[in-house]
Amino acid sequence: EVHLVESGGGLVQAGGSLRLSCAVSGWTFDDYAIGWFRQAPGKEREGFSCISSSDGSTWYADSVKGRFTLFSDNAKKTVYLHMNSLKPEDTAVYYCAGKMGGLGYGPLPTAEYEFNYWGQGTQVTVSS
Repeated sequence: EVHLVESGGGLVQAGGSLRLSCAVSGWTFDDYAIGWFRQAPGKEREGFSCISSSDGSTWYADSVKGRFTLFSDNAKKTVYLHMNSLKPEDTAVYYCAGKMGGLGYGPLPTAEYEFNYWGQGTQVTVSS
C-alpha cells in the first residue's frame, strides 16, 4: 500500500525559508509524480507545484514561481519542496499528493482528481 508522509512544516518569519519533505513508501517504481497543494483558512485547496520523478520536469504556479523549488531524490523516494522568501499569504496546510504510474508523455498532473494518494498535511505559518 502506498503512503505519503510530509514533514518540515513550522513557524517562520516573513522572508524566511522552510523545506518540506514528502516521503513515498509502498511504491517500487520510478514512474510517479508528486504534486503539492495547500489550503489556507477559509479558502479552497490549491495546487501550486508538481515534479516528475522519472525526468525531473516541474511545474509551478505563478504564486510561487521563483520562490519555491522542487527536488526529487529517487534513491530515497523523497521529494523536497524548498520554500524561500516566504510571505504571510503562504500560511496554509501543505499537502503532497502522488500520481503513481501512468505518467506517459503528457503534461504533469496539476488537479486534485489526477492524484491517487495524499499525505496527511503539515502546517506552515508565516508571521509578518
